[in-house]
Amino acid sequence: MRISFDGRVHKTFRGHLARERFEQEVRVLKRLEEKGCTFVPRLLESDPEQLKIITTNCGTRVDQINPERQKELFAELEEFGVRHEDPELRNITYRTSDGRFCIIDFEFATLLDGPNSVSLKPSAAQ
Repeated sequence: MRISFDGRVHKTFRGHLARERFEQEVRVLKRLEEKGCTFVPRLLESDPEQLKIITTNCGTRVDQINPERQKELFAELEEFGVRHEDPELRNITYRTSDGRFCIIDFEFATLLDGPNSVSLKPSAAQ
């Protein structure tokens, strides 16, 4: 992952299940945008040949957050039909422009509605 000079986030998928993780992140980000979720990155571009996505920047990673607030944040995401499956601090950012905590990294997420309710979470993929 790298952030370009214009602030966009570039993420290339490599390693185990790279194509599946790429496809899942694209699928989930598109669904969240359709549902109007504003505290996740917006997918700007995707390149299935290079397994690369470009998204908006959702701020800087946080070093700490109240554990109860962390649970609330990931629960709020489920209201948009997505279970993150990796609800750890490393997947939370803080966007100073509006003072909002955001969630990133959806390659292991589960869509809770529809036919694509498959998780790529390591314990589920094995």
